[in-house]
Amino acid sequence: MASNGNGCVKDANLIRIGSRESELALKQTYMVRDALQKVHPQLKFEIITMKTKGDKILSVALSKIGSKSLFTKELELALEEGQVDMVVHSLKDLPTTLPEGLVVGCVSEREDPRDAVIMHPSHPTATLATLPKASVIGTSSVRRAAQLKRKYPDLRFESVRGNLNTRLRKLDTADDYAALILAAAGVLRMGWSDRISQYLDDDDCMHAVGQGALGVECREDDTSILDLLAGIAHHTTTLATIAERAFMRTLEGGCSAPVAVHTKVTGDILDLKGGVWSLDGSEEQVDSSSVTLKESDTSQENEEHQAKKAKSIITHCGVVALRGWERRMEQAHTLGSSLANTLLGRGAESILRAAKAQNDAHLPPNNPNLPPSTNLMNSAAQSVSSS
Repeated sequence: MASNGNGCVKDANLIRIGSRESELALKQTYMVRDALQKVHPQLKFEIITMKTKGDKILSVALSKIGSKSLFTKELELALEEGQVDMVVHSLKDLPTTLPEGLVVGCVSEREDPRDAVIMHPSHPTATLATLPKASVIGTSSVRRAAQLKRKYPDLRFESVRGNLNTRLRKLDTADDYAALILAAAGVLRMGWSDRISQYLDDDDCMHAVGQGALGVECREDDTSILDLLAGIAHHTTTLATIAERAFMRTLEGGCSAPVAVHTKVTGDILDLKGGVWSLDGSEEQVDSSSVTLKESDTSQENEEHQAKKAKSIITHCGVVALRGWERRMEQAHTLGSSLANTLLGRGAESILRAAKAQNDAHLPPNNPNLPPSTNLMNSAAQSVSSS
């Protein structure tokens, strides 16, 4: 038996995993649980579900809510209070700066990070390029809308909220949308690959930071949980997503501004492409860069890494560096930050500022008749999710 940090005693062999309660969130949590169970068959795992603010407020576009930690805050509070030992998130929902004392203990192997087109039953063989002019495309993401407006100016893009089941039902049972744009990873994990009409490659629409990967958050001082999670971490996905998160953090982008990336790891080469767009897609800044990832060959630098590690856990944008890969993680972080600074030097800052100002202008004012959580979200600074 052991204390959970709240003075309560818990079974040392019982690991409690926090999750959102949607079907997709649970499928993703089961994936993490099963991976941990395979490595640690002697342990027991319990899943504890809860709703987040993002799950409760579905009538407002994500970009108009303006909240930090839209899909993570309640789960993080449970983690801080010792009610759960770890929390499974879609990594794209996790802000690049985490609450003090919390870290991403591991990042899972990435599912296909691209976006996918799901057509209305009346357009079974269509693509975005062949849809009738003025067709309405549903998407919850300003990132997708901005990029696709440039590519398909004759289409209309409107917000659609709800979990995947809800959005597909809205598509299939009415004529409001000709198609939906969704993260391919979620559709594939739900077992709906047959509904995908088209995958969008980076020339059409670069994906969200962290899209397709799962991040498992835990307490920074919980060494036993960190050791468990290290056993299921996926190294190349971690490298790619650290670069992406560093890109995002340096830009300070989020739900309110269109920021997107495309990464590829080939051997020791990490390629990162990143971009920023105006809300209407009329302005863009896009560039790419790469780095050769290698651990230091000098004993002096290795000793410095070990000394640094001995003092505290090394993290990059909240993600714990993997043992033996610390130098590679630093290089990935530098790649993302440097690419973002390149774009900022070319005018990306003014594009981001204008996009955020446009969204802020549409935020509903605090209203004493609204639930407190709604007003709290309206007054928060920004979201880093790009659903």
